[in-house]
Amino acid sequence: MTARKKDDVTGVETTGHTWDGIEELNNPLPRWWLWTFYATIGWGIVYTILFPAWPLVNSATAGMLGWSTRDQVARHIAAVEEANAGVEAQLVAADLGAIREDDALYSYAVNAGAAVFRTNCSQCHGSGAAGAVGYPNLLDDAWLWGGTLDDIAHTVRHGVRNEDDPDARWSQMPAFGEMLDPDEIALLVAHVQGLASGGDPLAGAGGALFEANCASCHGEDGRGMREMGAPNLTDAIWLYGGDEAALTETITNARFGVMPAWGARLNEAEVRAVATYVHQLGGGEEPSAE
Repeated sequence: MTARKKDDVTGVETTGHTWDGIEELNNPLPRWWLWTFYATIGWGIVYTILFPAWPLVNSATAGMLGWSTRDQVARHIAAVEEANAGVEAQLVAADLGAIREDDALYSYAVNAGAAVFRTNCSQCHGSGAAGAVGYPNLLDDAWLWGGTLDDIAHTVRHGVRNEDDPDARWSQMPAFGEMLDPDEIALLVAHVQGLASGGDPLAGAGGALFEANCASCHGEDGRGMREMGAPNLTDAIWLYGGDEAALTETITNARFGVMPAWGARLNEAEVRAVATYVHQLGGGEEPSAE
């Protein structure tokens, strides 16, 4: 290490460090900086005594003030819930079809439903509700189980093909790879692809296969059956894809998408709110005359 010496010009002792002939002076730190530094050390000690600070094995030191961000958030949530208790009681008591008749209640349901959707549904259906492969688009008017407010609320409340709710929507497409040979599956794939462009579901050899294996669920006209969750094959809307590879996979091995039963996780007001939100996105249906 270079021996320390005093700078000839300033008379200040150097640190002994030299860069390109420039020597570093050993000037003391400014008093204001030192006192600020000491103050931060003091504040750090006080903070660790008063507030949660030091991590332990399963928790952290609580601090003498007992302050907690979790408690603060819980209090804020409780305050909001208390403020919304009245309108949520109205939402639960109202007939689903009558919610739109009350502008204030409908506005609350749509906005609250949007928040519920972003928190619980957007992970699968997308932030804009346009869906993805295997997850339905909620913006169109293609509904596997019905698109009325009651239908949507039932689907949200009980889910689809889950084992947690006995009232879940349930359907099961057979794996036709165990029943048909590859040539028959290829013929059926080509036949189904032609239905969207107006092909006759029962025409030709493909139609014979369709009638024998598919019509019982999708209908002889190929338009599906909502009571069985069987999709319409004539509208060119494909949940898992409509190209040859996707349809071959679907027919050969079947699909088994599962939706959670949100009625076990959301309260009734939240279920009704998110059903109202989804219904007004663009594809919601009115109840039938029946």
